[in-house]
Amino acid sequence: MEWHQLVYFRTVARISHFTQAAEQLSISQPALSRSITQLEQELGTQLFDRRRGRSVVLNAYGKVFLTYVEQAFQNLQEGKQRLEEMMGIAHGTVSLAFLHTLGVHLVPDLVGGFHKQYPEIKFQLTQNTSEVMPHQLESGDIDLCLCLEPKSKPNIRWQQLYSEELYVIVPLNHHLAKRTAIRLADVAEEPFISLKRGIGLRAITDALCAQAGFDPKIAFEGEEIPTIAGLVGAGLGVSLVPSLTKFDPARTSLLRVTAPICRRDIGIAWIDGRKLSLAAERFKDFVLDPGSRKDHAGNMEGWENKHGQT
Repeated sequence: MEWHQLVYFRTVARISHFTQAAEQLSISQPALSRSITQLEQELGTQLFDRRRGRSVVLNAYGKVFLTYVEQAFQNLQEGKQRLEEMMGIAHGTVSLAFLHTLGVHLVPDLVGGFHKQYPEIKFQLTQNTSEVMPHQLESGDIDLCLCLEPKSKPNIRWQQLYSEELYVIVPLNHHLAKRTAIRLADVAEEPFISLKRGIGLRAITDALCAQAGFDPKIAFEGEEIPTIAGLVGAGLGVSLVPSLTKFDPARTSLLRVTAPICRRDIGIAWIDGRKLSLAAERFKDFVLDPGSRKDHAGNMEGWENKHGQT
């Protein structure tokens, strides 16, 4: 039994789909299937019940085995933390996951600022969705994550860092492009360029559109905000994006939304009661210090001042 087989098994168990698990693991789906089959042969039993397509669900044997795999991962994580404590904070590693949309400004600001104080501490950075990151926290894959507030997860502590306004982005030749502000209902009949389901901002967009009295007509789906902005600039639809989105002013226009209030709350999350490594604990304290987020907040304030208040 090899370590990577346990990693693959746990990922498939969490996602319940071979193709999606392979994408997250950055391996081919056939390679993942072979690895799981080899593990099952070594254990002498199947661990999953196969469903239609590549969808699977843990059977009774798989559920039992998963508890021991999770325990093994947790023991190794605690062992790693103990070694870091023995070596001191200077040799620690922080495992941090964050939303795709935070990779342009917030994460570089925070990690860069922290690195100036603790240049020897290393980071393991991963981007993921608000749907997956709570599972990564629970399994011990990550120490901390920057995300939307996890719902129905009492074992996860989450503390808000800031609230970010969301804007409608339209092509520059759109009939609303010269407006300074609109109601979200004003784009009810427009084709929407949206993030894929499972990404936190997609859920927020759907909820805000429902609040405005309509279901968005999804024309295209993507995984990255720059892609969304590019498709809007090509005239393929409109979208709802964070205030710090990089956009081409020669092709697109950002419009403030007066109704409903369009915002999202970003925070940092960790497992309540789980001991963090010295490095991760120090980084968490750094993030929770308002001064460490000064540049990011200043950028947001400057952008909003430039575009005016309504």
